[in-house]
Amino acid sequence: MSNQNMQGIIMTSNWKNIISSMLMGCFVYVEVCGQTLPSAPFQLSGKEKRQGYHVLFDGTSMDQWKGNTAEYVLEEGTITMRPSQRGGGNLYTKNTYTDFILRFEFWLSPAGNNGLGLRHDYVEPDKGYSGMELQILDNEHPDYANLEPGQYHGSVYKIIPAKRGFLKPAGEWNIQEVRAKGDHIQVILNGEMILDGHLKEATARLKPGSFQNAVLNESGHIAFLGHGSVVKFRNIRIRERKAFCCAQQAYRARVSSVR
Repeated sequence: MSNQNMQGIIMTSNWKNIISSMLMGCFVYVEVCGQTLPSAPFQLSGKEKRQGYHVLFDGTSMDQWKGNTAEYVLEEGTITMRPSQRGGGNLYTKNTYTDFILRFEFWLSPAGNNGLGLRHDYVEPDKGYSGMELQILDNEHPDYANLEPGQYHGSVYKIIPAKRGFLKPAGEWNIQEVRAKGDHIQVILNGEMILDGHLKEATARLKPGSFQNAVLNESGHIAFLGHGSVVKFRNIRIRERKAFCCAQQAYRARVSSVR
């Protein structure tokens, strides 16, 4: 065999080894990436820090939550409801809140259904709920063709109806902000104000006994209220009104000291 042919065989062999190594690296990469790896923790923006927000869920830990942690699970940087029963229990913040702004993102499976509890009393898992509920719902699904106005997404359930038309299709992430100051409740969905109402005014028009008295709680837990659907939440943070005032005062004091 000539030297030229031998060199050609060696070069071909070397290229095969290189390609084989590259493919093996790709398989390892796919195998690793196919696993549920820890996500980078969610962090507040500089503006939110100055405003006094704090993180309720950063994608890596559910330490600030209690209740139904068997079905509300940490999954790929989200709190995901994985129902194993028809109803589904509730997940609560460990702390309670009075006046606040809550920001979060949510993802609905087709016909997905959940609830956002505000100023909720803590109820043991699988024992119902006690407090105000904002609807979280894929209300464009055919299953919900005959809803009442107060049952659409963002509504204070059967008390204050929300505007429709601003919810993204199932399988896409939505951004929501909820403002609670006294009995004044506002909901901003994907940049649009879909609800702006007062609880006392709205409940005064209802029949006595047609709603829970706990709807008018002045303080309580933030809660996710399970309804047997796969729903995901991420990037959850809250600003208490009193914390915002303190943050403003501290910021103004720092600015004055620099001057």
